[in-house]
Amino acid sequence: MSFIPLRDRVLIKPIKPQEVSSGGIIIPDTATEKPVQGEVLAVGNGRITDSGNYIPMTVAVGNNVLFAKFSGTPISINGGEELLILDESDILGILEKTQE
Repeated sequence: MSFIPLRDRVLIKPIKPQEVSSGGIIIPDTATEKPVQGEVLAVGNGRITDSGNYIPMTVAVGNNVLFAKFSGTPISINGGEELLILDESDILGILEKTQE
């Protein structure tokens, strides 16, 4: 089964934070914070204005994004891993790799 978000919603696969600190200490699940970074798996058509026009989405499939900590609705498709459905407005920014 596949999932296509409607309007300005985005399907995100959360990226879990590292479970080992830089000093090599293993951090238990209860001490880790909720992920705020993820990969965009699917996007809707965009937001509809009062005049009926679509405003296109800013994010695209494959983008790594930073989103609000307690936003989104958790779902599981086909009994697999947990994903999030967010409104595009809950996304704070797109993370880009920079060359050093």
